[in-house]
Amino acid sequence: MPQTVLLAEDDRAIRHALERALTLEGYQVTAVVDGVEALAQAHRTPPDVLVLDVMMPGIDGLQVCRVLRAEGDRTPILMLTALVETQDRIAGLDAGADDYVVKPFDVEEVFARLRALLRRTSDSNGPALVDVPKPTAAPEPSGRLVEAAGLRMDPQARRVWRGGRELELTRTEFELLELLVRNAGIVLDHATIYDRIWGYDFGPGSKNLAVYVGYLRRKLDEPGAPQLIHTVRGVGYVLRED
Repeated sequence: MPQTVLLAEDDRAIRHALERALTLEGYQVTAVVDGVEALAQAHRTPPDVLVLDVMMPGIDGLQVCRVLRAEGDRTPILMLTALVETQDRIAGLDAGADDYVVKPFDVEEVFARLRALLRRTSDSNGPALVDVPKPTAAPEPSGRLVEAAGLRMDPQARRVWRGGRELELTRTEFELLELLVRNAGIVLDHATIYDRIWGYDFGPGSKNLAVYVGYLRRKLDEPGAPQLIHTVRGVGYVLRED
């Protein structure tokens, strides 16, 4: 059966063009014009993935996202936004979105991001590990927890703690942090992270990874405690407790 997409976009031209493109790509698309209809349709017939415009009259895309996440709905959500400032993108991630595309967008980029989101959802084993030696990585305990750099993760329950404080993470944030934790002490380059988390390398001009790392740091960092995620300029990122 074709995978189902719920598309909410108030701009008629964009909605019709994207609906047609997604249909030709093989998706079964339900297109609505605002957040109220999006919530009603999501409750009536849950889709495989949602594509939500941020700026819609009445209930906007961010509010739709917050409502679904508050209800425990973990369906992957791709946001369409004309807002290009980092704080605007962070607002979408904070609402529980999994990824975003900035308008005007190339429809092939939308396809690539949807494929990545759906692939991650269908992978019951979580993100793949980097096939490199891990001499400095913390060993996995005999129980369900994975530990490194003062972090404890329960991959099955998708929970993570720093010390005694539990962190509230979105799907993408959790998978990115899990990849870093499982490879603690190893510098992961941008291309590797994009491939393991998104399944697609968005190129050197993309700020997608930097936005997620910045948001993870905001949730991880504590006053007086060492920073855990370090930037290796020109290469990528590494998790370690200096």
